[in-house]
Order: sequence, then C-alpha cells, then structure tokens
Amino acid sequence: MPLPKRQHSVQRGRKRRTHWKARIAGLSACSNCKKPVLSHRVCPFCGYYGGKPVVVKVVKEKKDKKQG
Repeated sequence: MPLPKRQHSVQRGRKRRTHWKARIAGLSACSNCKKPVLSHRVCPFCGYYGGKPVVVKVVKEKKDKKQG
C-alpha cells in the first residue's frame, strides 16, 4: 500500500474536518402534553407515544416536614 511522501499539515487536516459538525437532535412536540421530546421515543413526562398511553407514570407523594 502506498504511503504519502510528506506529512500533511495541520491546516490541511483541519480543512478536511470542517464539515464534521454535531447536529441538533430532532425534537418534536408530544401529542399529549406538548413538551419537546426526541422523535420516535416515548414522552418521559407523560408516558404517551403516538397519542396513546404506553408507560404508566407513578407520582411519588411528598412527605410533610411537620409529621412526627
């Protein structure tokens, strides 16, 4: 396999990598609670996916400081 005769400069490598960019995740609104959710995933806030309940969310009760 052939090898390069000279080392590529740092600038040349950086020019090649200019198009390697992180993309923003595709967010969409939940059909039930209208909060932003990653597409094709169950809503972590209400548990709905595609307008149907998929996961039952359990709400924890808060303890009062005045008790016992």
